[in-house]
Amino acid sequence: MADFECILYELEDHIATVTLNRPDVMNALNWDAYAELEHVFRDIQKNPEVRCVILTGAGRAFCSGDDVKQIMMKIGDGEGGGRLREVRPGTTPAAKAILDCDRPVIAAVNGAAVGWGMDMSLMADFRIASEKAKFGELFVKRGLVADVGGMVRLPKIVGPQKAAELLFTGDIIPAEEALNIGLVMEVVAHDELMSAARTLAERISCNPPLAVRHLKEGLRRSFHGDYDEVGNWIAQTLGVLFQTEDHKEGVAAFMEKREPVFKGR
Repeated sequence: MADFECILYELEDHIATVTLNRPDVMNALNWDAYAELEHVFRDIQKNPEVRCVILTGAGRAFCSGDDVKQIMMKIGDGEGGGRLREVRPGTTPAAKAILDCDRPVIAAVNGAAVGWGMDMSLMADFRIASEKAKFGELFVKRGLVADVGGMVRLPKIVGPQKAAELLFTGDIIPAEEALNIGLVMEVVAHDELMSAARTLAERISCNPPLAVRHLKEGLRRSFHGDYDEVGNWIAQTLGVLFQTEDHKEGVAAFMEKREPVFKGR
């Protein structure tokens, strides 16, 4: 396993723990973090010693989504969006790596999981939340659409009507509401989060690993389906929306800590 700057990785008793490690920016994702997430999940997929994965964040947040300064402002100015301008841009590589992983993934949501952070939690098979966790599909606030977590998996987990409410409003909900709508499996005391995630991982990893991997693949085929075509549409749509005035206004308002004024162009 390679050395990472934005991620901590540990493998113990067949359980891999992947920790986003940019606590100073609430684990917001920059280009390096996205690349490292992709890399670590590709490595996990090739490692027969891994039977289950716990995904969490360092500090007080799970993941606050994209690093606005390093990603959104630059894409909005035409930088860093080369993939989005391709004929078939495909699913976000980090998302594809997580979704392609055939080992069960447990998101231990220790704090804010918003924007791509919420989408990333949705790419896991299980979500266990700290009492301090909160969730929000904030993409609409930036004039954008969600990734495959929000567009494909969220409606199947909470139903299309609740998914539409979360996506269209960008509302942030606390852990207890997330539990009530079926978004998370369990809410636990903050200090017990990793223990709860580890207990579930141990219950899974003691079983025949090949059978578990095939069971996950069967669930993907029967319930979650193929996300690649939607991933192409998402990337192409983002390629358009990143150039809009509304997106630039959403980013500017966030940076200036004010309410945005959207004009539909």
